[in-house]
Amino acid sequence: MNWLHRWICSSEPWKRSLETSLLPWALGDVELGRNVLELGPGPGGATDALCRRCDRLTAIEIDSRLVEALAGRLYGSNVHIVRGDASLMPFADGVFSGAVSLTMLHHVPSPALQDRLLREVRRVLAPGGAFVGVDSLGSRAMQILHWGDTFVPVDPAGFGVRLEAAGFGSIAIEVKERRFRFRARRA
Repeated sequence: MNWLHRWICSSEPWKRSLETSLLPWALGDVELGRNVLELGPGPGGATDALCRRCDRLTAIEIDSRLVEALAGRLYGSNVHIVRGDASLMPFADGVFSGAVSLTMLHHVPSPALQDRLLREVRRVLAPGGAFVGVDSLGSRAMQILHWGDTFVPVDPAGFGVRLEAAGFGSIAIEVKERRFRFRARRA
């Protein structure tokens, strides 16, 4: 993340938006279970809300500075922060009851790596586990926000096929304004 993006994602208005709008829309009535995986939490705006919805939350983040900050801030809580690449996760098969991806897929540097990430999420989810998320649509404003940063937008029109190819079923995708949400279950 570039400095502007990091600043926005650490801001109080963004955290409020996550808790009051984005997260409720992403999750809806989906039951994630007791042991949840969060992909790419960044500064952790959604992590604070997600950890209240489960017994254990594991967040995997590739940026070591963000990992250090999150681990320090959330020490002693039900959140476990792991430094790692979500397209090659260090977790055993089928250990998580649910997984969440909130505005992070477009930070994965290629469609091939995004697909590998989807396969990894499927691998670490228990049978029937839910995978839910929200991501931004490609736009000029998003390109500007990601100047000097990774921005590989996901096309929601083809995302269902990609989820199915990764081993997911019960797939639902909805576009709303500048975002789309997805819901799927490990088949």
